[in-house]
Amino acid sequence: MKRKFFKLPLFFSFFFFYGYISGQNNFDKTLSHPKDTNEVKRLIDVAGEYRFSKPDSSIILAEEALSLSRQLNFVSGEGNALITLGEDHRLGGDFPQALEALFHALQISRDIGDQEMEAASLNFIGVAYVDLGEPRQGLNYLFQAKELNEKHSYTIMDCFGLTIIGGAYEQLNIFDSALFFHEQAYQVLNSINSADITSSPLRSLVLRHLGNVQYHLGNYDKALSYYRQVISNNDLLNISGSQFQIAEYFFKIKNNPDSSLYYALLAFNNAQKSFQKTYILDASKILAKLYKARNKLDSAYYYHEVALEMNDSLFGSEKTHKLQLLAINEQQRQQEIQQEKEKFKSRIKIYFLLAAVGLFLLLAIIFYRNNRRKQKTNKVLQDTLANLRSTQSQLIQSEKMASLGELTAGIAHEIQNPLNFVNNFSEVNEELLKELNTEADKGNLDEVKAIAKDITFNSEKINHHGRRADAIVKGMLQHSRSSSGIKEPTDINALTDEYLRLSYHGLRAKDKSFNATMQTDFDNSIGKISIISQDIGRVILNLINNAFYAVDEKKKYTLISSVQNGYEPTVSVSTKRNNGKVEIKVKDNGNGIPQKVLDKIFQPFFTTKPTGQGTGLGLSLSYDIVKAHGGEIKVSTTEKEGTEFTIALPA
Repeated sequence: MKRKFFKLPLFFSFFFFYGYISGQNNFDKTLSHPKDTNEVKRLIDVAGEYRFSKPDSSIILAEEALSLSRQLNFVSGEGNALITLGEDHRLGGDFPQALEALFHALQISRDIGDQEMEAASLNFIGVAYVDLGEPRQGLNYLFQAKELNEKHSYTIMDCFGLTIIGGAYEQLNIFDSALFFHEQAYQVLNSINSADITSSPLRSLVLRHLGNVQYHLGNYDKALSYYRQVISNNDLLNISGSQFQIAEYFFKIKNNPDSSLYYALLAFNNAQKSFQKTYILDASKILAKLYKARNKLDSAYYYHEVALEMNDSLFGSEKTHKLQLLAINEQQRQQEIQQEKEKFKSRIKIYFLLAAVGLFLLLAIIFYRNNRRKQKTNKVLQDTLANLRSTQSQLIQSEKMASLGELTAGIAHEIQNPLNFVNNFSEVNEELLKELNTEADKGNLDEVKAIAKDITFNSEKINHHGRRADAIVKGMLQHSRSSSGIKEPTDINALTDEYLRLSYHGLRAKDKSFNATMQTDFDNSIGKISIISQDIGRVILNLINNAFYAVDEKKKYTLISSVQNGYEPTVSVSTKRNNGKVEIKVKDNGNGIPQKVLDKIFQPFFTTKPTGQGTGLGLSLSYDIVKAHGGEIKVSTTEKEGTEFTIALPA
């Protein structure tokens, strides 16, 4: 299997390496310090300084720091020593040892709650997996590190981690994601307020990977610009990688073997200086190809042997086996951690369950005591409720009978008219019958026929007005009795007109001074609609009675106060088909409803009339009736100008 390599130096070394590359401390000086926690920290620092100049010494110092930390029981020192040792092994190409140390550091960081150490461990574990050509495994740890870096503002570590994430996406050939994370890393880098960062290896690392992405996207000029910036920084840690990419550009893209050889040799030499085996491997591979093309087989053979040696050192069968064992151990460790989490969750659930049971028992005792008290009061409440329901039924019936009482005078007036016609035509027929007998005795047949014809016509009139009186009486009985609850096709125009006249005549009969103009505008296209006529009739009657009451009150006020001369009380009733519904509107030009009580008018027992003149149930019952029909009742009002109620019923 062909492996891809991705070289990332330890970010702490970015700052240590350049402080000591020109003149290094003697290793012997480390032996003259007291064995305490400060010595652990110093050993870790010096190990970082030696990483790229004396890698073997760096490993010895890191192991000494680790041993001393354990002797002193200095747990955080042990974790940082393991991170340093892990990076030393990673850069030396010993990935199994590196991952073993880093996983141990990760466990320590979580045990002691050191999230900065945890973020570093996760980052470097991710680096190791990416170096191994396992980018997806690496991303699993890198994104965990990213969350901690952003949460705690570990800015330098965040920049480093974002670059590694971008590198992982490079390996996956997902270059849009790679570019996104590299640009994020560049933004974080520019936000760091430090003069040292301008020429630091961290900056070179970010620029090198921006160049790599542009190279893979085919933007070669941009890529070369980034690589040259890295080279101008004179950064030994990243210069080899940039020179290798330039060599590959001239070899694969420009077909310029001379320039490719020049940069490949530079990359190889600089990789040897920084002891970075993956760069030595990459450079030796391309050099072997270049010398073979030039027919310099001895040089080609030499670099081929170097490549084989580096590949075996990095990815030999023994190390592969160790990696497999390490992966199995880590998987087992993760399973143990997950099992511990599940056990902890189970314990928490048990504790909550016990607490819930205890709370339930306590509540059961409280509820039992309260229940005994409530049982004593429930009887009183039930009796009270029964009385309230009885009273409510009586009030509703009173409201119905009150509306019936208001109709009585109007009905009497309506019945009187057809009765007068019946009486008059009966008297006329009586006279005609006498005249018929007289003419019959005379034998005047033609006159007898004419009189008989008049009697027949008058009889028809008597019959017509009799039926009219019968219909009025039936309507009164229908209004007074309980609703059948059955909807029937009803002429809404006729129903509305009938209750308008009954209401008006009823009020006139009670108060001879009452007078008002009635206006109607009925939509003849409506036809019949399915309603319970008794119920809708009560609603219409209630609204019309209220309208007449409102205009009459305003008229009385104008007479007393001598204002608004020329006021003419007017009640308008109209019907209209609108958007699949039938609208019935009752409008008056009274004083309107005050805004402060407008929200209360449909509440039971609320009334603006003086005590004794209203039950407060009229509009409440009307609202319930209309809702039961699947309709709605709305009101619009303007104080001092009037009110309009609108009933909307399904057509």
